[in-house]
Amino acid sequence: MFSKDIGIDLGTANTLMCARGRIIMREPSVVAYDVRNDLVKAVGKEAKEMIGRTPGSVAAVRPLKDGVVADFDFTAAMLKKFIKQALRGTIYTRVRLLISVPAGITEVESRAVYDAARQAGAAFVELIEEPMAAAIGAGLPTDDAKGCMVVDLGGGTTGVAVISLGDIVTAQSLRVAGDDLDKAIIEYIRKKHSMLIGERTAEQIKIQIGSVLPYENEESMEIKGRNQVDGLPKNVLITAEEIREAMTRTVRQILDAVKSTLEKTPPELAADILDNGITLTGGGAYLRGLDKYLAKETGMPVKVADHPMDCVVLGTAKRLEKTEFLGNTFRTAKRYR
Repeated sequence: MFSKDIGIDLGTANTLMCARGRIIMREPSVVAYDVRNDLVKAVGKEAKEMIGRTPGSVAAVRPLKDGVVADFDFTAAMLKKFIKQALRGTIYTRVRLLISVPAGITEVESRAVYDAARQAGAAFVELIEEPMAAAIGAGLPTDDAKGCMVVDLGGGTTGVAVISLGDIVTAQSLRVAGDDLDKAIIEYIRKKHSMLIGERTAEQIKIQIGSVLPYENEESMEIKGRNQVDGLPKNVLITAEEIREAMTRTVRQILDAVKSTLEKTPPELAADILDNGITLTGGGAYLRGLDKYLAKETGMPVKVADHPMDCVVLGTAKRLEKTEFLGNTFRTAKRYR
């Protein structure tokens, strides 16, 4: 009676929570802590604002790396804060979680997510693979006897999967995604312009002028950073073409993962995908021209899902709504006791 079922997209960049088909929380997966005693000072948006701006006594970190737990204690602390925020103002005293994890992660990595959620106060924890959750959230016919393909581009991982009859037929989890695009931009600007910029600036560049293919009315952008030569502040004007060049290698790795998954797909399902196309989800799906680039290189129709950043968390919520998920066990998800 006093339990609340919550679906969680536990991402490297952002954590989203969903209950009863409605997103109830969207926060950056960032923790700020005091380095002298490891006490958590802030999480989420408040902590993200501190990145690159903290004094020596405070550090702002992401406790998840490549979609898995990198720092157990901070992940648990972050989840505890988010769960408390989600339950605020309700009568619920217990929470049951369905958490998305990258496809193909190890038992040790899965167990770390499970244990962190339990330590955060969850009474019951289940895990679901991100590509499956993304496909469900995007409205793909996952339970039908025909193939559908999803490419979920997150912050730390890119999940590629072919799904049929309610299960994953073949999948690949590539630990190359949005964060790697940001790193590529940082490295390019450091080498070409001898200027150092931070992660937040790189992300803004990617969103504002980043693209995979040339587009009409391409813009330039003035950025600020630190001159690598004399250490003084510096302004530089960069173009969309430069950023496209910076991201080329990383985008190619994502394409290779898509091609590799298609090569492992049974012929009948490959024919279904040719008819139904590939669906892009995750924040990386917003990158200009990515859908057209993948369509050109694979020969498959490619579309971006509606609200791609929300697909995974909405998929967990839809799974929670199924009657078989309302009892004491979640039979189709990975279970650890």
